[in-house]
Amino acid sequence: MKGGYRYLGFLFLTATLTAPLGVITSAASQGDKRQEDNRTKEKKQRRVYDRTHKDYHIWDENEERSYRQYVREKHQDSRDYFKLKRNQRNEYWNWRHNTPPYVE
Repeated sequence: MKGGYRYLGFLFLTATLTAPLGVITSAASQGDKRQEDNRTKEKKQRRVYDRTHKDYHIWDENEERSYRQYVREKHQDSRDYFKLKRNQRNEYWNWRHNTPPYVE
């Protein structure tokens, strides 16, 4: 009988130690699926930090339109925002905080 308790104890201990691994694996795969779904729904978005105003902005199509409006108003050459120097980015965010979003 003593051997039976050892066997049951071993099975219980094994189940207890391996159960969290299954939960972690399934949670990770669901999170990956959500990220893939978000990528297919909308183009890649980036989170941009505004140092001057100490806040974050989501760089998406709307922000891209606002940036193009800024470039037109300032009569500048069109350049990718992410290739601008820090002071140029700060100028954009100062303008952006004082201007409503661009609406077509």
